[in-house]
Amino acid sequence: MHVHPLVTDTDTLRRLCDRWSQCDFVTVDTEFMRESTYWPVLCLIQVAGGDDAAAIDPMAGGIDLSPLLDLLTANEEVLKVFHAGGQDLEIIYNLTGKTPHPLFDTQVAAMALGQGEQIGYSNLVDSWLGIQIDKGARFTDWAKRPLEARQIDYAIGDVTHLLQIFPKMLERLKKNGRGGWLDQEMERLADPANYANDPDLAWRRVRVPSRKAEVLGRLKALARWREMEARGKDLPRGRIVKDETLADLAGHAPRRQADLAKVRGLSATWAGNEIGARLMAAIEGASPLSEAELPPREDRTPGLGKDGALVADLLKLLLKIRARDIDVASKLLARADELEALAAGVRSGLPMLEGWRFDQFGRDALDLVEGRLAFAVTKGKLKMTRTDDQAEEEMAA
Repeated sequence: MHVHPLVTDTDTLRRLCDRWSQCDFVTVDTEFMRESTYWPVLCLIQVAGGDDAAAIDPMAGGIDLSPLLDLLTANEEVLKVFHAGGQDLEIIYNLTGKTPHPLFDTQVAAMALGQGEQIGYSNLVDSWLGIQIDKGARFTDWAKRPLEARQIDYAIGDVTHLLQIFPKMLERLKKNGRGGWLDQEMERLADPANYANDPDLAWRRVRVPSRKAEVLGRLKALARWREMEARGKDLPRGRIVKDETLADLAGHAPRRQADLAKVRGLSATWAGNEIGARLMAAIEGASPLSEAELPPREDRTPGLGKDGALVADLLKLLLKIRARDIDVASKLLARADELEALAAGVRSGLPMLEGWRFDQFGRDALDLVEGRLAFAVTKGKLKMTRTDDQAEEEMAA
């Protein structure tokens, strides 16, 4: 493996990208800072493929990242491998309006291999390669220049280890026939809509106890206002207004700008300055949230009822049993909202009732809610058993 010095010029980057474009796959990671800005500051990009590994410095004066961004987002012949790549994909989307494709995420793949729902990178490396990673440079200031050799080595290690792990994972997935399980998940991760960060949807990130259309309408307007202020000033959302203050403003809207001086979490100066005026304009221009936008109640799916809630709990127990039996993360088989929808009578549009999920879990889940499957305890172990009617039907067939 040829590990290149820190890449700071476009010509070197282009030559490397030409070589990486001939590979079946490349592994990718980024280092960034976002503590004091709205937009994440990209500080380093690490790539490995074939015989070449390098860290690219996007902060180097005059460097053009186009060859690399084209490789990641436009070259469909090269698979891009990440680990827990959500924030990496967000950064690439912010730069290009596109996401890497085709895509493979080793954290998601680990779910299909019984390694939990969110295995960390260091644990992944330890479990597959028997290497303990030195975490000394993990919390470094990646925006500070010059970078030390120790920092660069640590960063490149993230992709060189992944270069060894991915083929091993792929082989294991092929052996147990679970490779196809991940196709849908990887396509979902690569969907650019996940990273568009629409200001009109920002309110969904803020927890508020009320479900009143008027309150949520104000929350939507306020969250949009905060998003635009944060973007314009390139500051974290919380530096403009914290979530709890935003929720308080939505629930108890001030009548006049002067009243902002009494709101906990706001500066008294907002009672007379321009940002306070823009906040009041957002409140005054808010409309009640439409019926279509109102979120479902968090406690239970609408129409679930008390009996349905008990059935949903049984489905969750079944999910735990099935996930244990086949050694897969339960989150990959089904999500809680799907189980509640099934218990409430929904029979279409649920991922757990389609494809491999139906074979591995959905069929049993459907049988349980429709009375063809029951729980039993055998020698102290909880198992599933077919009801007498179902067993007779299977024998007759």
